[in-house]
Amino acid sequence: MARQERVPDDAGHGTDLLRRVLAGTPQGEDPLTHAEVVPAREGRQAEWPSWVLPDLRERLESRGLPAPWEHQALAAEHAWAGRHVVVSTGTASGKSLAYQLPVVSALSVEPAATALYLSPTKALGADQLRAARALDPGGADGLRASSYDGDTPYAERDAVRRSARWLFTNPDMLHRGILPRHGRWTTFLRRLRYVVVDEAHAYRGVFGSHVALLLRRLRRICARYGAHPTFVLASATMSEPGQSASALTGLDVVEVTDDASPRGRRAVGLWEPPLLEEVTGENGAPVRRSAGAETSRILADLVVEGARSLAFVRSRRGAELTALGARRVLGEIDPELARQVAAYRAGFLPEERRELEAALMSGALRGVATTNALELGIDVAGLDAVVVAGFPGTRASFWQQAGRAGRSGDDALVLLVARDDPLDTFLVHHPEAVLGAPLERTVLDPTNPYVLAPHLACAAAELPLTASDVDDVFGGEVARRALDDLAAEGLVRHRRGGWFWALPTERPHAGVDIRGSGGEQVVIVESGTGRMLGTVDPGAAPSTVHEGAVHLHQGESYVVDSLDLDEGLAHVHAEEPEWTTQSRSVTDIEVVETEHCESFGAVGADGPELQVCLGTVEVTEQVVGYLRKMPSGQVVEQVPLDLPARTLATRAVWYTLSEALLDGVGIVPARVPGSLHAAEHAAIGLMPLVATCDRWDIGGVSTALHPDTGRPTVFVHDGHPGGAGFADRGHEAMRTWLTATRDAIAGCECPSGCPSCVQSPKCGNGNDPLDKAGAVAVLTAVLGRLPG
Repeated sequence: MARQERVPDDAGHGTDLLRRVLAGTPQGEDPLTHAEVVPAREGRQAEWPSWVLPDLRERLESRGLPAPWEHQALAAEHAWAGRHVVVSTGTASGKSLAYQLPVVSALSVEPAATALYLSPTKALGADQLRAARALDPGGADGLRASSYDGDTPYAERDAVRRSARWLFTNPDMLHRGILPRHGRWTTFLRRLRYVVVDEAHAYRGVFGSHVALLLRRLRRICARYGAHPTFVLASATMSEPGQSASALTGLDVVEVTDDASPRGRRAVGLWEPPLLEEVTGENGAPVRRSAGAETSRILADLVVEGARSLAFVRSRRGAELTALGARRVLGEIDPELARQVAAYRAGFLPEERRELEAALMSGALRGVATTNALELGIDVAGLDAVVVAGFPGTRASFWQQAGRAGRSGDDALVLLVARDDPLDTFLVHHPEAVLGAPLERTVLDPTNPYVLAPHLACAAAELPLTASDVDDVFGGEVARRALDDLAAEGLVRHRRGGWFWALPTERPHAGVDIRGSGGEQVVIVESGTGRMLGTVDPGAAPSTVHEGAVHLHQGESYVVDSLDLDEGLAHVHAEEPEWTTQSRSVTDIEVVETEHCESFGAVGADGPELQVCLGTVEVTEQVVGYLRKMPSGQVVEQVPLDLPARTLATRAVWYTLSEALLDGVGIVPARVPGSLHAAEHAAIGLMPLVATCDRWDIGGVSTALHPDTGRPTVFVHDGHPGGAGFADRGHEAMRTWLTATRDAIAGCECPSGCPSCVQSPKCGNGNDPLDKAGAVAVLTAVLGRLPG
């Protein structure tokens, strides 16, 4: 069959697993669009640095590390010499040793020295803490490595603060628990030699902008106590890591990028689920089998084959459904196999996470469906396969997830299963765009006033801000404008010595959400028992835990009884309805300020044929109802909701078209709304090709006549206050972005539009109207007038 011909002629374990998974597909299906083998690579070792203590060297050698890889030794030498350094190499390349060597050595020879480790996830922090304790020279716990995060019992926190020399925490605890009370941490901060920032590529967008300012606040407090720690950053491979690390820390950072670690072969396959016969979606569009359902079956097949596997799924709900589907398949074969599959995601209680982590590491679990909570999580050796259910938004994230397979150096299988989505469909038919393209540039903006101003308030509450702080640490003029606004609000006072926090009985830290989720988490509580099931971001709550929504937790189904956004509570009850729910919303957009606007093409009575603009907008969105849908995609009911509107001031890129241009390419007035709407949807779906974002990080609006532009207009905007840099990146790379958008629509096999090209799962208008052919005509006209 054709699909078998696409499997590389290779006898490796990964390709064997691929053949077995393909053998389980129904006769006549051909889901594999591309497969190739990433070859193995020999490692290159270096000598141990001369300053590594014999005890530490012996301990490492006893654990099977006879010598460091070249990149580990080089990065460690930079750090030991006091140079800020980022090591940006592949998954499982041993980046941890690059900071463990200088940190453990410094803490061993300087009894008073301290070190701080920051990770974006608790799972990763807990795993690295275990590794650090195993490296303690002599086994006397001289490192006194300790965890200090939200899971640390309050009764233990004072003891950790007094005794820890190597503190393992996360940005959230640094922001809320350490910097506001830095006077209690004086001894630790005065002696701080190293700050380790692990998985630095995770700090992008709004979260990255928050962390960049948090690190600047940390540096300022340390300098107040006479400490100037060396920063050591570890990152998956990314574009321009030195530049990205410098933007994150505000320091000059040396980069180490030549990966000298060995790597086993990986069979990489691109997989497109088949169209479902006799099933139609919204407006009669064809529907593919969902990536989650396809991944459930693949995960079950891998478990049957005895392959230890991770399946990365885009959402918490998706992880639950994927694990549930795999268990259902395996339960029909052997109930014992079904017990070897579980879901892992954020929102679980700490004890649930720890239990699942232990089972995964021990091998008691053979198949785990997870969100990206395990992308940066624990170091699991010996995994045979990784299934990525839906492109994770960036090539860097894809390779990070893929790297979880074969971490012991053995052959492995990696499968990317496409969602019914424009970007995924484009990628599985253009393998060079995911397997051969350079990694994206990390986007963050610490000068975003919506992010900067709250951090300046926190900094002023920690220590009065001096003029040199403002100019040298926080960005100069933009920071002064933000401080003027804070002063006008009565939050800071400007005196001769600088800027002082004006409310000494209050701290601003609790009001700053560094994860960019919009505030305190909404707690999900079971109505009958009062049991806390988990949490959800407040920005996502109206669309995911509204009244009547179906919510999954640990494979159990619940229906939401009520949502109280003011109290941050969603009450649910256990129920297993046949249907699922999907929210509906309405969106309006207003241009606040146009920063850049260029005109292209001929100028007619209604202006230039094309204008491309970038600026500030105000977006108002309101969830107004939800659909009840059967598993087939059939809509059985539309239910109205009365929820408050959310207004967002953010960044947007937009283009306007003249009516003469639209008429010239055959788009009569009746087709304009559907053509622009379809082009907008597809452009949102393809934005992650040029910016480090997810389609859920951005939004869009299209209209046949916008009141602010006076023309047919398509907007694509950032989904975070003040923007996250995504719209700016889209403006910068507009030709590349819109070319891929047009090609994705034109190349889709559907007749008139489907989720793989122009339909959107987040459309507030129910994907109506949409004009697929009109979108291709519009985008072709735009590209024909943009400069090459």
